Amino acid sequence: MKKGIHPDYRAVVFRDPRADFAFLTCSTMTGTKTIEWEDGNTYPLVDVDVSSAGHPFYTGRSRVLDTAGRVERFNQRYGRN
Repeated sequence: MKKGIHPDYRAVVFRDPRADFAFLTCSTMTGTKTIEWEDGNTYPLVDVDVSSAGHPFYTGRSRVLDTAGRVERFNQRYGRN
């Protein structure tokens, strides 16, 4: 690999503020905020909009869509039998 062209790969904390969930992982992302983690070290902080703790697919709070009813209504409305 060429020196000086790759971003730094370091430990970063990602936080989902709505779900009150954070995790420490390695990334090339940078942030202006920092946070003191459970191990006592300070890491860059990146706030995310959606994480597995708050996403409906992972939490089981997803809505089930009635696709069969929609197709039937479409066919009734536009005369396709």
